[in-house]
Amino acid sequence: MERKTRAATQTGIYLLLVALILAAANVLSFSVSKRFDMTNNERFTLSKGSARLVAEGLKQELHMDVYVIRGLPKFEAFIRDLQDMLREYERAGNGKVRYTIIEAKTDEQRNAAKEAGLREMTVGEGSETGQDQMNISRGYMGIAFKYGSEKDAIETLHPDYAQGLEFWITNKIREIRDRADNIDQKFGVVTGKDEIKLTDQNLVPTRPGAGGASLRPIIEQNFPFYKFEDVDLQGGESEINKELAGIIITQPAKEFTDKELRRIDQFLMLGNKSLVVAAGAVNLKASDPSMKATLNTWGLEKLLDGYGVEMKKEAILDWGRSIAFPVPTQTGQVLYFRAPGILQLQEDTRFEPNEQLLDTSFAGFFRIPELAFPFPSPLVPHPEKQPEAQVKVLARTSPNTTVSTDETLEMKISPEWRPKGEYAQRAIAISVEGKLKSAYGGQEGEGVSAPAQSAEPSRVLVIGAAQFFANPFARAGNPPPMPPQMAMMGGVGGDENLQTIADPYARRYLMNTVLAFKNILDWMSGDSTLLAATAKLSGEPNLTYSDVQRPKEEPTDNEEVRLKKEEEYQKERSKVQKSISASLTLLPAVLFAAFGVFRWRRRESARDRISLD
Repeated sequence: MERKTRAATQTGIYLLLVALILAAANVLSFSVSKRFDMTNNERFTLSKGSARLVAEGLKQELHMDVYVIRGLPKFEAFIRDLQDMLREYERAGNGKVRYTIIEAKTDEQRNAAKEAGLREMTVGEGSETGQDQMNISRGYMGIAFKYGSEKDAIETLHPDYAQGLEFWITNKIREIRDRADNIDQKFGVVTGKDEIKLTDQNLVPTRPGAGGASLRPIIEQNFPFYKFEDVDLQGGESEINKELAGIIITQPAKEFTDKELRRIDQFLMLGNKSLVVAAGAVNLKASDPSMKATLNTWGLEKLLDGYGVEMKKEAILDWGRSIAFPVPTQTGQVLYFRAPGILQLQEDTRFEPNEQLLDTSFAGFFRIPELAFPFPSPLVPHPEKQPEAQVKVLARTSPNTTVSTDETLEMKISPEWRPKGEYAQRAIAISVEGKLKSAYGGQEGEGVSAPAQSAEPSRVLVIGAAQFFANPFARAGNPPPMPPQMAMMGGVGGDENLQTIADPYARRYLMNTVLAFKNILDWMSGDSTLLAATAKLSGEPNLTYSDVQRPKEEPTDNEEVRLKKEEEYQKERSKVQKSISASLTLLPAVLFAAFGVFRWRRRESARDRISLD
């Protein structure tokens, strides 16, 4: 009896000590807290770029009036996360950033919110006390910004659209800062070459009565601190505007003269300038459903070769990472309609760094999970030509890649595609950064002179995909532009099959293409501080199956062999999916049961060792 009393007393003391420790920990944690963000894109942590913007980029005080709607559980959770983020902005701002939380209840507060540019909204949420009840609230949920004499606002916020919230806040801070402090980032876009324009409506299908979408207006509307200027080289008769941060060349359809190329080289040799070439050898006409391609590099290869990037007059056909559409036939079989000239690349842990498909550490592709590269041509790096610069491959095809040198080639989707030639991995995007040697060795020609080397580091980015900034199916399937007098009579429809494919293509790749273009503009200006905030707009990358290799297609494979290989590949993927699902379902339960058995056996063993002597 005495032994039981002593054991009970000791247990009570232990429980009391544990309770005191827990109470003390709760008291301390009330005033001191630390969060650890384990997400890949730092979703719940202020990125270093945003922190640097408010810490070093603000000359005046920034104030944010944050209007909220209270009383709904989902909104309360959202408001807590929003306040946590705003506190981080405030701490990083070193006294230059202030925010105020306002629940607009009075007429004065509601009028202030309306004048600031916020939009009144009605929101609802299911009641916790009954499934048939709904709590409805009306009010303002947004942020009003004031910086110096400038004002702006994020007119609405909502918990259902919380992804990328830091990006939109930081973007608005940068926009209002640039307006108040007269900061411009201006880029030149080369025109006059019958090029694929950034203003072409080639991102989504355009049907009668429905408008299209183009890349440049999207950027100008959402990121007004970027300015664009058309650059017509006019045969190289005049210098390029020295105030531009860089120039962009998209897929041309006319030859560049030697004098025009020398003007581009002259611009880069000024130092702290950039050149982006999103072009290759594969040329397709707009509104051409046959998608017939011809090969021509239009003289760009002469300039790029001087910077250490060789552009080959070839079309890439990738049989491992290209687009394929499964289509069931009347007999129940599945035919795969392929577009081997349109690559879908993502970072893949199966590959070594010197074989990686997509370098997501590069500023332009930073943390973007997947990108499409339509109709690329092979690029070959030659770092020996730029000894004081870093030449880096940023995107590669899969090893299951062949090339075509045919003068004409139909690139449309088809079940009849067959690989021809040797398999190899090819580079399709290369950057060159550092003090660049002139592509012409500093020698004067055509009346244009440039130093032998850039005064300061400059940057060159070559993306060998002809339609990197376009939706290839929309561009080929959309109807041609109509003259105004004919448009009044009603629009003409495009190719329905291509437009049907263009819709899912746009949903999957368009957002990432826009983000890549925005990131590339930051890279061109040398301002890469906001890339981590931009990355928070991207979702998680698609799964890869590192243990399941897509089978190689041999030139001798007939349709039956191809279908059998594809079925075996799909079965292997399904087996991996099922094993992962079973593991995630059963493994925790098995481990928990094993731990219980271990504890039980240990307790029984301890009891057997007890002696009553």
